[in-house]
Amino acid sequence: MFLREVRLSDAREIAGIYNRCILHTTITFEKELVSVESMENRIRELSLRAPYFVCEIDGHVAGYCYAHVWKGKEAYSRTLETTVYVGEDYRRSGVGRALMERLVSACREAGVHVLVACITEGNEASIHLHESLGFRKVSHFHEVGYKFGRWLDIEDYELLLGQVAIPVKIQP
Repeated sequence: MFLREVRLSDAREIAGIYNRCILHTTITFEKELVSVESMENRIRELSLRAPYFVCEIDGHVAGYCYAHVWKGKEAYSRTLETTVYVGEDYRRSGVGRALMERLVSACREAGVHVLVACITEGNEASIHLHESLGFRKVSHFHEVGYKFGRWLDIEDYELLLGQVAIPVKIQP
């Protein structure tokens, strides 16, 4: 297991992981498949602003995670939302935990004050992972998404990273 910063060349494998989730899960509310080119654009945009990591196993992307702007207003600049996806063959192998630990550490070092994770209700693996890292549930929104013929709830979890003396390096 090797954790590293994302590269544009990872786009094909990241799109593959994400598209499986689009097709078969409610982990994401996105419904249209993402092209490699679109994923390259997302990687380019997101990795310029905040930490974005992949976990590589045997030369392949096993999972990825990143932080991104939570809300666009300046007052929220020290709060980021986290995203983590693990390939089907690597779930429950420690990949998600390793990625999230690295992301939390990088955000803390960058001066981020709060991390928020938006999780679809019933995604027990993600809930357990985030709670084990110290995130706590702070909200529950009922029936805000509709996918696969049913209404879905989301829950927000937060992790307070604490006061950091260094300036925030995250670009809005």
